[in-house]
Amino acid sequence: MTSNSTKLPVLGSDAEIAAGFLDEWFDPIEAGLRDRVREFIQTMIESELEAVLSRPRYARRPKADPKNDGAGGVAGHRHGHRSRSLLGTFGRVEIAVPRARLDTAEGKTTEWKSKALRAYQRRTKQADSLIAGAYLAGTNTRRVRRGLAAVFGGAVSKDTVSRVWRKVKADWDAWNARSLAEEPIVRLILDGTVVRVRLDRKATSIVLLVVLGVREDGQKVLLAVKNMGGETSQAWRAVLDDLVKRGLRPPEFLIVDGGTGLEQALATLWGDVPTQRCTVHKHRNLLAHAPPRLHDEVSADYNDMIYAASPAEIEQRRRAFLRKWRLKCKAVADSLEEAGDRLFTFTRLPRSQWKSARTTNAIERLHEEFKRRIKTQTVLPSAETAALLFWALLAAGQITMRKVDGWQTLTEKLADTPIDLAA
Repeated sequence: MTSNSTKLPVLGSDAEIAAGFLDEWFDPIEAGLRDRVREFIQTMIESELEAVLSRPRYARRPKADPKNDGAGGVAGHRHGHRSRSLLGTFGRVEIAVPRARLDTAEGKTTEWKSKALRAYQRRTKQADSLIAGAYLAGTNTRRVRRGLAAVFGGAVSKDTVSRVWRKVKADWDAWNARSLAEEPIVRLILDGTVVRVRLDRKATSIVLLVVLGVREDGQKVLLAVKNMGGETSQAWRAVLDDLVKRGLRPPEFLIVDGGTGLEQALATLWGDVPTQRCTVHKHRNLLAHAPPRLHDEVSADYNDMIYAASPAEIEQRRRAFLRKWRLKCKAVADSLEEAGDRLFTFTRLPRSQWKSARTTNAIERLHEEFKRRIKTQTVLPSAETAALLFWALLAAGQITMRKVDGWQTLTEKLADTPIDLAA
């Protein structure tokens, strides 16, 4: 009599299955590269020491050349090697770092220190960047260790992840407290961006307040990114007061999106500083006040006015815009008048700077790049992480900022009088 069994045949333990599966993934290129890493690092450090002493290992020190004081190198002697463990994207390697004692001018000796491999360095900066980036993305320490095991050869522990995170957090705190007294900031661009974070186990939208500065040479620099709960005047005033407290000088020009809270905060702090309302935001406001069938016509008239070649031509087209749309759609004309002369403050700058001064596009681009990099995460782990991640992406160079278009020289000042907006 035969019996039928529903049991599946035994395939082996999970470890055996995993081992057999991973055998299919063996990469001879990666294996060969990691085998040569140790040799490369040691050769690089040995060459650095040879350059300092001006002689290879076991060679005599060359005689000093009276015509060239630096020809003989630094006086000193080698004294063995020190074993160091280094973790990088190539995995963990054990390297033998050469040691040397260098003679000083006071007749004493000091230990030579490699510039390529810093004292107490256990990980490369690229390894720290990968670990910190995975953690900032909302992954806990255990998942980071598992996720990066293939890259680092399983050498990342929970403690390593925690140490890297503490270092990033310390750098973030230091950046938020740094002095701005020496920053030659002449222009500020201010705006907020909405992100989704997890608060009390619920997905909540918060606003990050971002302040971008422009130096005298036209280079843009991030000055602040903070979660203040919203874009109220009190929130913006707290951010601005912190910048002033750290030494930020009053700017010569401001670019804003037209938010009520921000404008109120700026009016109480820098009420006499020329302020430009973003022309792109105002364009959106105009379209919101017009029926869809008129959007193309509103856009055409608005662009003809904003992108005119001279202040006089801008004023002429502004008057024509108001006359036309007061009759055709009064809400559109009222929305344009609401912005007042702040919509045309850019005309007081040199013509070459009009493009960069008309809008908050410089800061909007940062917002778009930031959201593009976090779009795989519908919700960030915390409000603090959101601000820190924004800063970290810039610090790591994953988001870059170019110089202001058309920037010529610091001596180019604002015109004494703004464009005449009398209707």
